[in-house]
Amino acid sequence: MTCRTATAVPAASSLPFGHWLVSRGQRTEQALERVLPPATAHPMQLHEAMRYAVLGGGKRVRPLLVHAAGEALGAPAGALDCAACAVELVHAYSLVHDDLPCMDDDVLRRGRPTVHVRYGEALAMLVGDALQALAFEVLAAAPGHGASAAASAAMVAELARAAGSAGMAGGQAIDLASVGAALGREALEDMHRRKTGALLRASVRLGALCAPHAAATTAEARAYRTQALDGYADAIGLAFQVVDDILDVEGDATTLGKTAGKDAQRSKPTYVSALGLEAARRLAGQLREQAHAAIAPLGEAARRLGDLADLIVLRKA
Repeated sequence: MTCRTATAVPAASSLPFGHWLVSRGQRTEQALERVLPPATAHPMQLHEAMRYAVLGGGKRVRPLLVHAAGEALGAPAGALDCAACAVELVHAYSLVHDDLPCMDDDVLRRGRPTVHVRYGEALAMLVGDALQALAFEVLAAAPGHGASAAASAAMVAELARAAGSAGMAGGQAIDLASVGAALGREALEDMHRRKTGALLRASVRLGALCAPHAAATTAEARAYRTQALDGYADAIGLAFQVVDDILDVEGDATTLGKTAGKDAQRSKPTYVSALGLEAARRLAGQLREQAHAAIAPLGEAARRLGDLADLIVLRKA
């Protein structure tokens, strides 16, 4: 298995942000094409459905965060490809399972029928299972692409924690148990720091783990760098969900690529229902400022992380 793409990576500082987005997005798409089993391989329908779930759609925010954090610290491109693929595969698996009738029961994702609508519920379950397993297989291959064996092991542990009961899966369990409930802001933040924030935080950390140990020459410098990146990741992880809640109220299915208004229909607690629309907008803006402040000590090297914070908060879909 190879995560590395054949495309050379222009230096982040040499590209306008829009060009950087396209470059890293295309690179991620090429890497995902390589690590996913071909649709012609047996069992063909499962592999076709896996590719349907992953390729040709999505904002690729998590892979972009991997690349932005890693490039800020001088990480090798091949290792970043592996980490970017792994986190996107876990994200895709979570969407396939979230859309199932037993969970959020949605029929539209990325502007087309959800996996269980297209292929049936049983195969959709298997697609999610297989994508999650593939993510860790990809991370295990990272030492062949510029990461150290120790970094690869640390990335496996990081992604597993983010996806498990203390992270994304736990947040989804809280979400399901909270339908119809009136959660306070503290409980709402706890749920979303797990459900959405944990994987976004892991994306930043995976990018940093790809960097050579010598990128920070002392333990003090490494701790300082970690604190800055974690502060940034915490802020944008929460901001992403706040903006999602706002868009669920203000957006439409054509723009969002998924069913709008589902949260209100299912009486799910959101930042809009808890705080009101204007207060939710203010919170998103405050979190954007916190993200920028967190990475300010990293200087120009973290410019792409700042750009992504703006993209996350100001997006319309």
